[in-house]
Amino acid sequence: MNMIKPEVASYGSWRSPITTDLITARTIGLGQIALDGEDIYWSELRPSEQGRTVVVRRTANGQIQDVTPAPFNVRTRVHEYGGSSFLVVDGTVFFTNFADQRIYRQDVGTEPQAITPETAMRYADGIFDRQRQRIICVCEDRTIAGREAINTLVSIELKKDSQPQLLVFGNDFYASPRLSPDGSRLAWLTWNHPNMPWDGTQLWVGEVKTDGSLGDTQQIAGGLDESIFQPEWSPDGNLYFISDRTGWWNIYRWQDGNVESLTDMKAEFGRPQWLLGMSTYAFESANRIICTYTQQGTWHLASLDTTTSQLKPLATPYTEIGAIQATPGRVVFRGSSPTELTAIVQLNLTTGIVEVLRRSSDVTIDAGYLAMPQPIEYPTADGQIAYALFYPPQNRDRTAPEGEKPPLIVKSHGGPTAATSSSLNLSIQYWTSRGIAILDVNYGGSTGYGREYRQRLDGLWGIVDVDDCVFGARYLVERGKVDGDRLAISGGSAGGYTTLCALTFRNTFKAGASYYGVSDLEALARDTHKFESRYLDRLIGAYPQQRQLYQQRSPINFTDRLACPVIFFQGLEDRVVPPNQTEAMVTALRAKGVPVAYVPFEGEQHGFRKAENIKSSLEAELYFYSRIFNFELAEPIKSVVIENL
Repeated sequence: MNMIKPEVASYGSWRSPITTDLITARTIGLGQIALDGEDIYWSELRPSEQGRTVVVRRTANGQIQDVTPAPFNVRTRVHEYGGSSFLVVDGTVFFTNFADQRIYRQDVGTEPQAITPETAMRYADGIFDRQRQRIICVCEDRTIAGREAINTLVSIELKKDSQPQLLVFGNDFYASPRLSPDGSRLAWLTWNHPNMPWDGTQLWVGEVKTDGSLGDTQQIAGGLDESIFQPEWSPDGNLYFISDRTGWWNIYRWQDGNVESLTDMKAEFGRPQWLLGMSTYAFESANRIICTYTQQGTWHLASLDTTTSQLKPLATPYTEIGAIQATPGRVVFRGSSPTELTAIVQLNLTTGIVEVLRRSSDVTIDAGYLAMPQPIEYPTADGQIAYALFYPPQNRDRTAPEGEKPPLIVKSHGGPTAATSSSLNLSIQYWTSRGIAILDVNYGGSTGYGREYRQRLDGLWGIVDVDDCVFGARYLVERGKVDGDRLAISGGSAGGYTTLCALTFRNTFKAGASYYGVSDLEALARDTHKFESRYLDRLIGAYPQQRQLYQQRSPINFTDRLACPVIFFQGLEDRVVPPNQTEAMVTALRAKGVPVAYVPFEGEQHGFRKAENIKSSLEAELYFYSRIFNFELAEPIKSVVIENL
């Protein structure tokens, strides 16, 4: 067999089949999953439909069809990030519509009908109370301008313009209302400022009275320093939940007034609850839970016997698993791996057969163009260890000139309480297939490594995360893996803040890209939405009491130290990080004569959903690096105005 010899081309100049058109035009986001008898429902975010989210149904005979007609967009804005925006009952879908945030009822073959009034209320995380023919859900009341939103649990009758009835109120936040199988008890999570749900939540249970209101209530678990995640009732009426009381999120059961542990592992069975309705386990039966947990950055699927507490691994090809739903004999989940894009997957628990129901993309890419993530641990500041995934350049048709080392982009994820993923991510492969290495960092504060690692960031945001990114880049330079003169850092949201801090307060990186990144912590403390409005109390300190710390850690106050080129991307309707923060940074760099580019997007919020904007931002970032690091592009892409270059 004649092997074609790879063409020699400089790193960054490799021609790649992984184009922005390939990434955007044929890719969808797969979200929530719901089971209704034999039918399976899920939500699809479609960049090609202006970022619209649609509910899709797959029937028992395998037919797949859209449920939600245009222009309806199934997305709630509770906590701004949303989550759990629809539920299904006997073929009827109830969903929150993005444009007006009302709940709509959609019976098979009919147009959606609003069942909540036209007012400034948002709804999410709904469950169906069959006995009383009503929905119980989280409600966010925004009816009074200038007042902080009020979050409650409410019930909603299934008739047109039904006024929500208050069930639980008085705390800052609520989540996960869950009704016992006999309808007699309601469980829920609640927490108050300044906690985020991964810091500390409380699990409550209330008796549901005949008229539907709540009687006696009691706290079951949780507190200021214990995070409870995903309460669920078993089919036989016991309450299960995930708690990190040992320092790791494990599974517990409340039975006969006692709490007992079912798993005791240095593993995370839970996730940070940025979205409502997240699910890492489900009941296949009263005696069997199907669950997922992560160790060292890899997620595993397992079966947990609730009578013996025995945990048995279930073999799947997936390393990232979520959105678990189960019924007797099967489990449906979202799965992905370093070689498999995200898919909705069904596993037959009897035969072990894995069936892919829907892929996020029908794109197939030759493995010769895919860089495999290499998990690395490396020493960082103060004798600590940090974690990351390293992706070396990979392209079967190209090789670099002898002695040349690749540019590196360090990726700082958002959150900051989030984590990198080993899933096949075409936006990462876009870089590696062009000859640019990626280091995806799980800096201190990331989830997946226990509560202690998560709390490394407390009071030290802008320091620990930056250290871990800087030390990671240096670690690769010292090992001869990358070019120390062509180091860039890129991140979005909180990752954008880490990026801007690394560029401002350190001198390791030679360029950077900020996607809707925080530059002014004071502005963020004063002008962000309720869910995150006290997040910084833990990450930085109380405001305004520790205002000086906020000023010291804000890149906007130290633009005199920022001397390397930066490109900024910003949605103009972003409420989480408003455009004025980005624009202030751009103005400062422009005045200082530092090369700077600014790419704003009309109609986008926090994170880009439209195909054309996802495409534009990737291409603009590549163009920017090509000019800064002085490499030729393999194909023409639209240029970006870089001032002061």
